[in-house]
Amino acid sequence: MNLMTTITGVVLAGGKARRMGGVDKGLLDLNGKPLWQHVADALMTQLSHVVVNANRHQEIYQAGGLKVIEDSLADYPGPLAGMLSVMQQEAGEWFLFCPCDTPYIPPDLAARLNHQRKDAPVVWVHDGERDHPTIALVNRAIEPL
Repeated sequence: MNLMTTITGVVLAGGKARRMGGVDKGLLDLNGKPLWQHVADALMTQLSHVVVNANRHQEIYQAGGLKVIEDSLADYPGPLAGMLSVMQQEAGEWFLFCPCDTPYIPPDLAARLNHQRKDAPVVWVHDGERDHPTIALVNRAIEPL
């Protein structure tokens, strides 16, 4: 599989940020750049097509030059809603999802997840202690009908 062209990278920035008092996490600054941009930049070095899932401040995300996809479900129920919305609106077979508040994406994340997936339709990150299911390589086959 040619990773650059067969996987769509997705920055998940669609949450309500309830635990942060509603502050849009993706727009928080880290070293002079918003968090979401760190994630997008890391994905763009690995993949040729990257989009953002965002439900607030869309004009700010759009100013970064990437397509912004809003949740198709009301009230922004969480990252799975963002994943579903992207899969409904993008034509690719594979999607690499990364939350906007994970700025230190490894430069070989797509390759590592692809290598680990074998024939599985989904593979996600495990840090040795716990799963991180929103950092995941997902095949369209899991999309609900």
